Amino acid sequence: MPPSIAVTRRDAIRAAGSLAAAIPFAPVLAQTAYPSKPVRITVPFAAGGIADITTRIVAERLSAKFGQQFIVENMQSAGGINAARGALQGGTDGHTLTLFTNGTAISVGLFKNLRYDPIKEFTPISGIGQFDFVFATGGDSRFKTLADVLKESRDKPGSLNIGTVAIGSTQHLCAELFKSLANIDIKIVPFRTTGDVLLAAIRGDIAVAVDPYATMKANLVDGRLRALAMSSVTPSPFLPDVPSVAAAGVPGFDVPSWNALFAPAGTPQPIIDTINKAMAEILADPAVKKRMLDVGIEAKATTPQDIAGKLKSEIDRWTAIIDKAGSEKQ
Repeated sequence: MPPSIAVTRRDAIRAAGSLAAAIPFAPVLAQTAYPSKPVRITVPFAAGGIADITTRIVAERLSAKFGQQFIVENMQSAGGINAARGALQGGTDGHTLTLFTNGTAISVGLFKNLRYDPIKEFTPISGIGQFDFVFATGGDSRFKTLADVLKESRDKPGSLNIGTVAIGSTQHLCAELFKSLANIDIKIVPFRTTGDVLLAAIRGDIAVAVDPYATMKANLVDGRLRALAMSSVTPSPFLPDVPSVAAAGVPGFDVPSWNALFAPAGTPQPIIDTINKAMAEILADPAVKKRMLDVGIEAKATTPQDIAGKLKSEIDRWTAIIDKAGSEKQ
């Protein structure tokens, strides 16, 4: 047998052996397609709020797209600690995700021991959306514009107050920033619930209430509340004729709130990219955009890099605001 033919046959045998060895692994590779089981999304708020509802809209669409259930798990706690720790305990295979919000950035500066590091321990996937806070007064209030509030607070220092939900909330720190930038003496009154805040404004117990548009919508429509200004400098899709706080007399004020999807650090980049691509498609869908607008949030997908930069800048910003306000660390 010629040597060249013998070599060819040996090579053929080796190639056949290699192919045979590879065949048993083909089903294994197929099984590793993402997602291979239901995906949990931990949310640091109770059911029924803006964050919960918008996450459920996204989860429903992700479930339909990937053929696996994306399940929202509400894990309410101070600082979002339970939701973050719950996501970290789920591992880095992409089957446990979590929701971060503006409140996550605030918590870094507000807690002595947050028990998780949102930058070092998590990887950003995509933004979901953003929304404004409304500065509103009672429908029968003497204040017709935010300028009226500013004028009276300067003419009569300490005579007016602003109501928000609990100390450390985005609403509360939004009011602290307003007070600081406007350089006015106005008392910030924290309430237990949003309902308490709005009722106090309607009754005239407080001059101004600060809360998301979604929670105020019904009272704004029926005239029990009147919008004075919006927290973001970007025109609101909900109240386009209402000026921003900055335009109403407080230059430099700009507080849009946001929420975004994150995964534990170490989650493979192909999985991050897969979810990010799906989020971009879902949030561009007109039907999804409408559903988001109906609950008071503007759908907005981002790149992982964009939301990473957003989180870092918001942590720096709110930590400085908290320190300046002298808020007690929790």
